[in-house]
Amino acid sequence: MKVQDRTTTRGRRAIAWLASMACVLALTPGTATADNPIVQHIYTADPAPMVHDGRVYLYTGHDEDGSTYFTMREWRVFSSADMVNWTDHGSPMSLATFAWADANAWAGQVIARNGKFYWYVPVRQRSNGQMVIGVAVADSPTGPFRDALGRPLVGNNEIDPHAFIDDDGQAYLYWGNPGLWYVRLNPDMISFSGSATRIPLTTAGFGTRTGNASRPTLYEEGPWVFKRNGLYYNVFAAECCSEFLAYSTATGPTGPWTYRGTIMPRQGASFTNHAGVIDFQGGSYFFYHNGALPGGGGYTRSVAVEKFTYNSNGTFPTITMTTTGAPQIGTLNPYVRQEAETIAWGAGIETEASSEGGMNVGWIENGDYIKVKGVAFGAGATAFSARVASATSGGRIEVRLDSATGPTVGTCTVGGTGGWQTWTTTTCAVSGATGTHDLYLRFAGGSGNLFNINWWQFSGTAGSANLLTNGDVENGTTGWGVHGSGTLARNTTVAHGGGGSLSITGRTGAWNGPGQDVTARLTNGKSYTTNVWVRAQSGTPSAKATLSLTAGGTTSYLQLTPAVGVTVNGWTLLTGTTTVSWSGTLSNATFYVETAQGTDSFLVDDASFQ
Repeated sequence: MKVQDRTTTRGRRAIAWLASMACVLALTPGTATADNPIVQHIYTADPAPMVHDGRVYLYTGHDEDGSTYFTMREWRVFSSADMVNWTDHGSPMSLATFAWADANAWAGQVIARNGKFYWYVPVRQRSNGQMVIGVAVADSPTGPFRDALGRPLVGNNEIDPHAFIDDDGQAYLYWGNPGLWYVRLNPDMISFSGSATRIPLTTAGFGTRTGNASRPTLYEEGPWVFKRNGLYYNVFAAECCSEFLAYSTATGPTGPWTYRGTIMPRQGASFTNHAGVIDFQGGSYFFYHNGALPGGGGYTRSVAVEKFTYNSNGTFPTITMTTTGAPQIGTLNPYVRQEAETIAWGAGIETEASSEGGMNVGWIENGDYIKVKGVAFGAGATAFSARVASATSGGRIEVRLDSATGPTVGTCTVGGTGGWQTWTTTTCAVSGATGTHDLYLRFAGGSGNLFNINWWQFSGTAGSANLLTNGDVENGTTGWGVHGSGTLARNTTVAHGGGGSLSITGRTGAWNGPGQDVTARLTNGKSYTTNVWVRAQSGTPSAKATLSLTAGGTTSYLQLTPAVGVTVNGWTLLTGTTTVSWSGTLSNATFYVETAQGTDSFLVDDASFQ
């Protein structure tokens, strides 16, 4: 965790504040118009989205404030379940990850395989000053990532790696500027067969560039290769400078390629651009970067996203940058704990690693705010709670709807706690928060830094009670039993929150774990959200929360937590939302935490099913 220096961040705060003011001016009560770029508290570049277990994980570079070159020292990770509210997971990898590299944390990409996550990045090799491709690996999509080889994977002084796994299981790594290269990766994803092969850059394959005899095609850099309906696509940055985004297609993963045209024309106040394309929850999304934030430009870029629909013949439509961005998928549930660093738009704030795990929002001053989009209050909230810390005299959290100057439905007082990482929970009454609104947490108080905020949560008539007894495990093993075999105990030395956690040892099967009977508490057809913090005592089990339903003589097993939220300090947040349904008479329903394999002991804390 970094030590907060509350006097050295004014440049970045000014950028975020100016950007937020542009957003406020574009707002009227009940209407939110600006959600692009999707991160405002730092500059981000070179988006690499990945869909995994019901979430989009977005891997980016980080342009340093005030850069006059591609000054980049770390990579960042964000994630979202709804495409508008993005959780900042911090920096799980930097140049320091690669002891043999000394500069240029440039455009990389992450791909999942065999329960691991591989991050391919271009960096400058210290020994010869050449650009090479390194690879790091992690057990979680949010890291931490570690150097997989202790040396470059491949290198020829070119950049922008992108990995793709074909339907037959063969993986490829593409990269290049000014050329376009590939290797066939082995199943371990950290070695390859054969040698690097150069893809011919023909005008038929990549379009015609005029006035540059040494580079006759439009291809510049940043290949993004994927397969759709049997056709291979290669989206790339074209014809610097300034670049536009174009694409080619092929019937095989290595070509021959046929140039198809422009996707995103030149625009956006940055002379570079970089694409990432995914499908998620039935929609298609196009990520890119621009210089849209105040202070933005070719070396201070910001990632944005648009939703699009392919033409009937499989070609791309023309996609134009907008400030509205992608529409929200569903709504956000305010009656379960939400991380403060889950943000649709922020003003003045920054983020940092929290002593309680994950990240927290900090450097809060009078007038700063956080916007969370599409919050479903239902019949009404009656109270608001937030986890806060302050080394000064604190301030206030104004709970507002629809804009930073919208109706105030509650105000929480934050007092001094004795330190920026000394946490307490503040609660205040709420009135008038019904239906679905954009939520604004506006911060107020005196001068200077006021307080930090780690998480928040509403309660009220629309907020379902936690179906689990003693979910925070503050009352020992009360309410908990063993699903299968094992021994439950109270662990008072290791906890995610509070004074202890729930320990299970002696499991004889992966499906064994701590559980509770919730038969009488379920409603058929209702959606429930699960949040469970898990920590391994030995090994690294891949944990999940499961609901076994026995109805009409048939037992089914519903995995409740397909999405991994954050992994910090050994604790992993398993979270997911699902609809529970059954036919016939429900005779038994058991909520339990298990592992994908193995019989390792593990800890559980702060569990909810509501």
